[in-house]
Amino acid sequence: MSARLIDGKRISEVFRSDVARRVAEFRSATGVIPKLAAVLTGDDPASAVYVKNKHAACEQAGLGTEVIRLPRETTEAELLAVVHRLNTDPAVHGILVQLPVPPQIQPQRVLDAVTPLKDVDCFHPENVGRLAQGRPRFLPCTPAGVQRMLIQEQIATAGKHVVILGRSDIVGKPLALMLMQKGKGANATVTVCHSQTSNLAEVTRSADILVAAIGVPRFVTADMVRPGAVVIDVGINRVEGRLCGDVDFEAVREVASAITPVPGGVGPMTISLLLENTLTAAALQTSGAPGAGNTGG
Repeated sequence: MSARLIDGKRISEVFRSDVARRVAEFRSATGVIPKLAAVLTGDDPASAVYVKNKHAACEQAGLGTEVIRLPRETTEAELLAVVHRLNTDPAVHGILVQLPVPPQIQPQRVLDAVTPLKDVDCFHPENVGRLAQGRPRFLPCTPAGVQRMLIQEQIATAGKHVVILGRSDIVGKPLALMLMQKGKGANATVTVCHSQTSNLAEVTRSADILVAAIGVPRFVTADMVRPGAVVIDVGINRVEGRLCGDVDFEAVREVASAITPVPGGVGPMTISLLLENTLTAAALQTSGAPGAGNTGG
């Protein structure tokens, strides 16, 4: 019997409708249009598609949006100058620096330069620290998308063993922090696996919920999954011109109880959380909350 499909596209459409309603209410109450600025450096084709999709989603939700395209030859100093300009622009509430950046630029220096109140990707050390303490300003978009999907699908996490494949700063680490906290969609026992994990398949088979986020096409095979487990595939890979995840979908769906597809799973949720974070950022900066005047950079 095949696993139940977790339809991220359907869930995200409902979520985005709610965000659009709240954006309209915020605009009506304050006269402020929440605005996201995306900075795209270089000519990476996948990045161009991601930014295009984010731009379209912002417009549909009633958010202001600006895409700043910089040539591949852009220096680190030039990119930092753009970030500083956006930090100090009161009309911009969220800043997204699209990764990867060209090799002459250190991505961490650029991400650290984004003022924490506009860091809608939740990459700044201050926001990561707040997340670790369980008092986040923003939730990182992809991990929060995973958590919202689990909640929406009524998949319990409390007391469950969640195994995360991958320890990246974008997905693995922040998702582990979120799922181990007290609260809705959390209270899980979390194991994070990586390239140095021994007896990997034995660990993954112990999972009630298995999250794959390592960027290796179809890495998770059916024999790595406990029958009845929930499988969340965060990977996006292109193989022979087609998108696939980190999970061998056709084989694993015969073992799991529920599974996300690629495309159409976690991806749409990531953009939905970016919209919500931009609205949150605008509210923080408009309300005059402590630190709202911090323009960093």
